[in-house]
Amino acid sequence: MTTGFSAKEAIRNRKSVRSFDGKPLSEEDKAALEQYLKGLTAPFGVPVEFRLLDAAAFGLSSPVIIGARTYFAAKAERTGHFELGLGYSFEKACLYAASRGMGTVMLAASLNREAFEKALDVKENEVMPVASPVGYPAAKRSIRETLMRKGLKADDRVPFERLFFRDGFDRALRKEDAGDLADALEAVRRAPSAANRQPWRAVITESGVHFYEQKSIKDSPLGDVQKVDMGIALCHFELSLEEDGIFGSFVFEDPELAVPANTHYVASWKRDAGKA
Repeated sequence: MTTGFSAKEAIRNRKSVRSFDGKPLSEEDKAALEQYLKGLTAPFGVPVEFRLLDAAAFGLSSPVIIGARTYFAAKAERTGHFELGLGYSFEKACLYAASRGMGTVMLAASLNREAFEKALDVKENEVMPVASPVGYPAAKRSIRETLMRKGLKADDRVPFERLFFRDGFDRALRKEDAGDLADALEAVRRAPSAANRQPWRAVITESGVHFYEQKSIKDSPLGDVQKVDMGIALCHFELSLEEDGIFGSFVFEDPELAVPANTHYVASWKRDAGKA
């Protein structure tokens, strides 16, 4: 799966941006992003459509965003693993934007949703869980953004050993013991999530890497926003591995491990045969 940019570098460097400089995208960046979004597909057989949107033309806004003139959004059919697939592909778009020096932040609740859904022509069997401003970060964060990041503890991440496990949830995995999966798991740990809840957990066994959602946000009519977060995590994991020359695939085969409260199986990654 070619990205056309260093996903690992984009993951390391990207931070959510809510304060923009108010300048329009350059013609080069706009054309490149439009082309990337046009060719972007979602995994897990999820039909998804992205659009780059002019904020003024469609009346798009968010109370937590300053200076953004452009947004991109995606809609998906309510079928199968739509939250996972949309989250995965949406994060790829955010990472691509970051690779070109553009800032983004996923918005689920803090936007005028009716205007976004009208701009995307969302049908009855479709859903638009998230959208993002896209533009050039302001030289300095607004006071509002600074306070919001402080309240969310946006730069904090759960320790590696509390997220990842060996053979079961009763045996913590240290990063130095994760072998060639260490960088990809660290990329999962760095992923953004709704309210910075970091719902991903993973158990490494002989059969593969099994991902779980530690659920702490209730579902909405738009679906499970934390499954969108899980899609982001799976994106970070797979792109990081592939950049290291390690290949596999996601399957939905629950290993039926004992799990903590409010923890639910999501998907498993299995290494390609013959790739030790």
